[in-house]
Amino acid sequence: MGKSNIQDVKQGSFWRACIGELLGTLFLVLVGCGSCLDANSSTVQKALGFGLSVATMAWILSNVSGCHINPAITLPMVVTRKVTIVRGLFYIIAQIAGGVIGAAILKGLIPSQYHGALGATGLSPKVTVAQGFGIEFMITFVLVFTVFASCDGKRNDFNGSTPLSIGLSITMCHVFAVPFTGASMNPARSFGPAAVMKSFPNHWVYWVGPLLGGLVAGLLYDFIFAANASVEKLKACFTERDYDNDKFPKDGVTALNGSPSELKKIETE
Repeated sequence: MGKSNIQDVKQGSFWRACIGELLGTLFLVLVGCGSCLDANSSTVQKALGFGLSVATMAWILSNVSGCHINPAITLPMVVTRKVTIVRGLFYIIAQIAGGVIGAAILKGLIPSQYHGALGATGLSPKVTVAQGFGIEFMITFVLVFTVFASCDGKRNDFNGSTPLSIGLSITMCHVFAVPFTGASMNPARSFGPAAVMKSFPNHWVYWVGPLLGGLVAGLLYDFIFAANASVEKLKACFTERDYDNDKFPKDGVTALNGSPSELKKIETE
């Protein structure tokens, strides 16, 4: 991670990143939920509304904050020590605030006859709470697994667009899950409209399901499927004070010993 929690907060880039997370989540909720307000909106229209919104925000904000705009992405990033605890906490606060502000702006911009539930997520009448939890867990798993795989800097098999791959994963999961849970995958996205409309039926599903699904996906990718996954990396993440993911080279070869030139030779052999 490099910087400590205290050093993190002292950086001007830290506060710029927090503002980026707020704005990114704001526009995700504004445009994504806005695509749901027309009674004739199709599942594909909603899926594209959210998928393209995330892809666009990722294109704009990746170099500013990493463009998490989702607590279910930030949590596994903290646990795998890609961001500090303090940064993760401030990101989540900014995301929640952005979701509420985005929903409030949406409510003010759209005529009242279109408001409905303001794009709030909810379980279909025939979907049980357990099923809803399971759906949100699985689709968030797909999203976060895609995020971690797309941001794996030690991969050299694909050189495509990271924002596009993430946006497509969201679109894919929406096509499946919109009829059943509304396809949240994002607690801040669900909380914004729920708070503005003061309606929270089964709301815990949209926190616990995505957060657990994202956490499992992040841990599974980073320590088993990442290009530099290894037992040494796993141990270091949870035991070393100054853990650094970059010191573990591709294919699980430990970088704890040896000069940079020697490590480069090992990686290419």
